[in-house]
Amino acid sequence: MPKIPFPKKTVAAGVAERELAILKKTYPNAVTALHYTNPFELLIAVILSAQCTDARVNQTTPALFAKYPTPQALAKAKPSDVEKIIKSCGFFRTKAKNIISASRDLVAEHGGEVPDTREDLEALAGVGRKTANVVMSVAFGEAAFAVDTHVFRVSHRLGLTIATTPLGVERDVTALVPEKKWRFAHHWLILHGREICKAPTPLCGQCPLNEICPTPPIIAKLRAASLTGAAGRIRRDATGAATRRPARSTSRVKKR
Repeated sequence: MPKIPFPKKTVAAGVAERELAILKKTYPNAVTALHYTNPFELLIAVILSAQCTDARVNQTTPALFAKYPTPQALAKAKPSDVEKIIKSCGFFRTKAKNIISASRDLVAEHGGEVPDTREDLEALAGVGRKTANVVMSVAFGEAAFAVDTHVFRVSHRLGLTIATTPLGVERDVTALVPEKKWRFAHHWLILHGREICKAPTPLCGQCPLNEICPTPPIIAKLRAASLTGAAGRIRRDATGAATRRPARSTSRVKKR
């Protein structure tokens, strides 16, 4: 089956509200999967999670924080030493450089503490809007909504947005959710993306949103088209085989 396209238009506001209510009920205790004990550890873990699974990050950070438990310690680290520890997270050279630089900025500019404002967070190396939103919402309980690959995909499949950028998705979804619920809605969508609405193929038969989500009809059409195309190819192959003449032999029979 070809790649599943996103719906071309958003669902009605009432449907969107029902979808979000179902997600809230389905994932009532949704929290980040990253392991951390303080804002510094969360910040570093989120930077490492770029294009890497949370599970892999959780396997990596215990050794990292055992050796570098504070911003002060990590700020003095040799990049090559950090690279060896975080290599399995991918892009390890860039990530090592970023977390060391971010730690130096924390020490120099913020007294070794992680700031709680977007402006200060985004000024740190390796920190963009998504990472800042995660730290603000998870570490400090601020109203922020981070858009990662799961949130982007699930928001589109549910018809909550047709925006083409993470910022556009953030604006569309936060317009549907009360501000005090923004930090929770982020986790509802992530968990749903990991457990049900997977890439490349969602488990629609197990989805509590199946009856109101706009994506199942799209998948049904794709499957029907694939089956029709396959059946046509089989008929053409069968017809060709039945009408095709056997090849004439070019060898001569020896005279006896």
